[in-house]
Amino acid sequence: MLFGDHLVDLLGSVPSWLATIVMAALPVAELRGAIPIAIGLYNMSPLEAYFLAVFGNMLPVVPLLLFLEPVSSRLRRFYILDRFFGWLFARTHRNHSERFEKYGTMALVMFVAIPLPITGAWTGCAAAFVFGIKFRHSLIAILAGVMIAGFIVTISTLVGISVMDLVV
Repeated sequence: MLFGDHLVDLLGSVPSWLATIVMAALPVAELRGAIPIAIGLYNMSPLEAYFLAVFGNMLPVVPLLLFLEPVSSRLRRFYILDRFFGWLFARTHRNHSERFEKYGTMALVMFVAIPLPITGAWTGCAAAFVFGIKFRHSLIAILAGVMIAGFIVTISTLVGISVMDLVV
C-alpha cells in the first residue's frame, strides 16, 4: 500500500475539503499529493482543489519561518547536533549559494515552484533560513512558488486524468 493510500485511509473520516488542507500541510505530501487526490478521488473541482491545497500548504510556513532559527540555535548547544547543523549548512551553502546569490529571492520562488520531491514550502522555509532571507521576502517568495507549483500540479493532474480517460 502506498503512502497516499495510507493517508487517504487515515483521513477517511474527515470531510474531503479538510483532508485536502491537512494533506497539503504535511511535509511529505504537500500540494503535490493533495491536488491529485482532491481532484481524482474526492471529485473536487480543479479550482477548489487548488485553493484548498495552496491554503493548506501555506499553513506551516509562518511558524516554520519564525521558529527555525530559535529551534536550531537551541539544538546547536548539543555537540552532535551542532556538528550536524554545521555540516548541513556548509553543504547547502556549497551546493546552492551561487544560485541564491545570483538570483536572490527569485531562486527561492523557483525552488519551491518546481513540483519535484524535496522541493516545496517546507524545504523552501529551510532554504530561506539557511540563506538568511528576511521573513517578509521569504513568505512572499514561498507563496509565489506554492501558487506556481499548485498551478503546474493541477494542470498535470487534469492532463493525466484526460489521458487515462482516452486510454481506458
